[in-house]
Amino acid sequence: MKTVFYFILTLLLFVNCKTQLAQDTKTIIAETVETKARPNVILIMADDMGYETLNINGGNSYRTPNLDRMALSGMRFNHCYSQPLCTPSRVKIMTGISNVRNYVKFGVLDTNQITFGNLFEDAGYATCVVGKWQLGKDPKGPQKFGFQEHCLWQLTEGRIDTVTGNDTRFSEPLLDTNGDLKRHSREEYGPKVVSDYGMDFIDRSAKVNKPFLLYYPMILTHCPFSPTLDSKSWMTSDSSIAIYKGHPVYFEDMMSYADKIVGNINSKLEELGIAENTLVIFTGDNGTDKPIVSYMYGREVVGAKGTSPNAGTRVPLIAKWPGKIKAGTTTDELVDFSEMLPTICEAAAVPLPATPQLDGQSFLPLLKGESYEPRQWIYNWYSRFGITEKASVFARTQQYKLYNDGRFYEIPDDFLEEKPIPKTDLNSETLATYKMLEEVIADYGKRRQENIKDKKPGSYVPSR
Repeated sequence: MKTVFYFILTLLLFVNCKTQLAQDTKTIIAETVETKARPNVILIMADDMGYETLNINGGNSYRTPNLDRMALSGMRFNHCYSQPLCTPSRVKIMTGISNVRNYVKFGVLDTNQITFGNLFEDAGYATCVVGKWQLGKDPKGPQKFGFQEHCLWQLTEGRIDTVTGNDTRFSEPLLDTNGDLKRHSREEYGPKVVSDYGMDFIDRSAKVNKPFLLYYPMILTHCPFSPTLDSKSWMTSDSSIAIYKGHPVYFEDMMSYADKIVGNINSKLEELGIAENTLVIFTGDNGTDKPIVSYMYGREVVGAKGTSPNAGTRVPLIAKWPGKIKAGTTTDELVDFSEMLPTICEAAAVPLPATPQLDGQSFLPLLKGESYEPRQWIYNWYSRFGITEKASVFARTQQYKLYNDGRFYEIPDDFLEEKPIPKTDLNSETLATYKMLEEVIADYGKRRQENIKDKKPGSYVPSR
């Protein structure tokens, strides 16, 4: 009898262990599949690189083989619009909210804002930001906004070296890496140091099968225009980094090096076998700087950074995700920087915050060739120092652009915005567009700083 009892008990324990083992195995497999299925996201934003600078966009002045190849491997946008300047663009792209609602002043991101770094970190992603910060000098700033790792220029220190008087971003860069401020050697090049850190982050994340978000606001191609590691004159003279603008002749070399960095990142993904599970987006934070004159389809384009016409706000946008985005596609749909956050969140199944309401919509369905409701307009509120009365405000479509003072332009025929069209000259169809844009401007005009905690809309007065 005892023998039978122990036999039954042993059998039950075996069955129970086998069942538990099967359940544990299923859980492990499910977790592994889930982890593998969660895509990585890399968002690269060049500094002062307008739409006209890329060969693939019709640019005739610079060689951009890696960006061209990326565009041919994914989708290229003809109508992506940024803010006219760097900090306003950074605030908008990171929060998904129009500047009118949450912009404070140059060099500052309000500490109560929620960024895509916060959202991805909360969703279990490894997060990292490398490149240019310029969003406040709090050494804990990157962590507060959701980035677990960082290698940044202009986090705790300014752009001028107090010892040498030189700019600190290129040769002999001054960089913050995870709380450690380091003056690198004269032979080291800031853009390479930060991009190498970013690629190391990719490598480390991939090796432990951890989904990651890498945000890379590039140091290039901002002035001072100066030699790169690949320039013949590298290390022969530092005069270019001793003056703010540098020497514009080096802009071509800087374009080539920025293009090379993008190529290196995409090659790293291929090397690690994770390219098909990684969404890579490339854009620029605003138009090309004013000393630079480029050619697009043989037409002269004068850099207009800091201004609202196309040359100040039209930027390249390329998205690549093998197997998800059809190679070699081009779109004329409107996109602005408020749409990056909801797009990358939807791609990674990262939940959006219940509040505040975002201004952008996800264009992931457009990327994947699915049903998509294109936006009819974009809205742009820009004031470098946050002074409401000095803001440049417009709403636009691909064809028409209306400013809050009533100036109305047909952009393809007047890209320099020199010939405003009188409202009385508009036909019924164009007048309908005018009224739509007018309503957009009026609606957003009531919302100044509504997303700044403890401040009533319009009540914030920044220091001048």
